Amino acid sequence: MLDQFAIVLFFILVGFGFIFANLFLGWLLRLRHPNPLKGSPYECGEKVIGSSYIRFNIRFYIVALIFIIFDVEVVALFPWALVYKELFPTLGWIVFAEAMVFIGILVVGLAYVWQKGDLGWVTISKQEGERATPAVPAAEPKP
Repeated sequence: MLDQFAIVLFFILVGFGFIFANLFLGWLLRLRHPNPLKGSPYECGEKVIGSSYIRFNIRFYIVALIFIIFDVEVVALFPWALVYKELFPTLGWIVFAEAMVFIGILVVGLAYVWQKGDLGWVTISKQEGERATPAVPAAEPKP
């Protein structure tokens, strides 16, 4: 039994050794000629316009996270249904009810996110009662 753990330890050590050997080899062989042009950002051959540090609206990240959460949970539903179909072919209604409970939990989560207002791109200002679109500052060209 101990020899099986030794094989795993050997595999982990070889993996780390491979990583550090490649990092050391890259450090040893790379050219060291600093140049301001090398440090500048590359924009597909075009001249750089403005700063690369612009502020993005947080809604982009929130919508992406919500999509990933719901997408991963729905994708998990397909293999789960196939496995239950093979293992328990006579318990179809119970498996269907479990799937509906799972989807119900997703719908409750979606309703919460929707009620919270995280899915809307246009927000309503509470002070003025007007619709306000979030402004994403554009990069200003350097003279």
